[in-house]
Amino acid sequence: MKKIIIMVILLIGVSFMSAEDKYNELTKQEKFVIEQKGTEQPFTGIYNDHFEKGVYKCKKCGEPLFQSGDKFHSSCGWPSFDDAIEGKIKQRLDADGYRTEILCANCGAHLGHVFVGEGYTDKNLRHCVNSVSLQFQPLEAKLEKAYFAGGCFWGVEYHFQKLDGVISTTVGFMGGHVDEPAYNDVVKGDTGHAETAEIVYDPSKISYEELAKLFFNIHDPTQVNRQGPDIGDQYRSVIFYTGKEQKEIAQKLIEILKNKGYEVATKLEKAADFYAAENYHQEYYDKKGSKPYCHVYTKRFDE
Repeated sequence: MKKIIIMVILLIGVSFMSAEDKYNELTKQEKFVIEQKGTEQPFTGIYNDHFEKGVYKCKKCGEPLFQSGDKFHSSCGWPSFDDAIEGKIKQRLDADGYRTEILCANCGAHLGHVFVGEGYTDKNLRHCVNSVSLQFQPLEAKLEKAYFAGGCFWGVEYHFQKLDGVISTTVGFMGGHVDEPAYNDVVKGDTGHAETAEIVYDPSKISYEELAKLFFNIHDPTQVNRQGPDIGDQYRSVIFYTGKEQKEIAQKLIEILKNKGYEVATKLEKAADFYAAENYHQEYYDKKGSKPYCHVYTKRFDE
């Protein structure tokens, strides 16, 4: 009988420990607000003027509570949201007898109060939340790739790597029939590959259309199998599109240039395997401390 009682006590202890262990450790200030239902001083919270894209989660248990798109300026001194993620917030009458308290539905953490009828937004609702009750998870950027060939890839890369929203650039080869080509193979002109720049970019900061416009502005799209003094099939003008949207945007821009009188030689080809060039080709002009000799910016589109 004693063994059974001891086992029950141990199991109860383990259940309490596992429930407690799943919560984040709180600071003295966080415990004051979250567990003792205190309030941080107005205009002092880190999220009061914070408007980055992402999700605001419960500081205690990590449950998602509010979307950044529902946050607004209220000038009240605390983060304000006119909506909450469905089912994540519970309400109850505050101890003062007239305000409505809001708590995390998962762990019961005190968040703040909710107010109705103030007219701040169309939803006419304000969740007034303490910053210390929250932890922010930024929206992870979904990066995309673009591939442009327009003469010597040194110059193409030089212009793209300076754009805000471009995460990285790599020069290499695409469009040919030889696997793992080296630079010395491609310059012979019989591999079918074009010198190509791979652009990794954040579409939330820069659009594919902006990238494609720059491509047409930094090289002469009317030249066939050459760019300036560089002559050969490997220097042809090509946009290697990764999907239908990129292809349609490129086609639209080509039509605009044709209507302006340009005899556009740029081809559109579906992106294939990309082979990075040797390291000494990467960021070539930055390493040399010089500028491109055959890629000069020329505005060809009306902004």
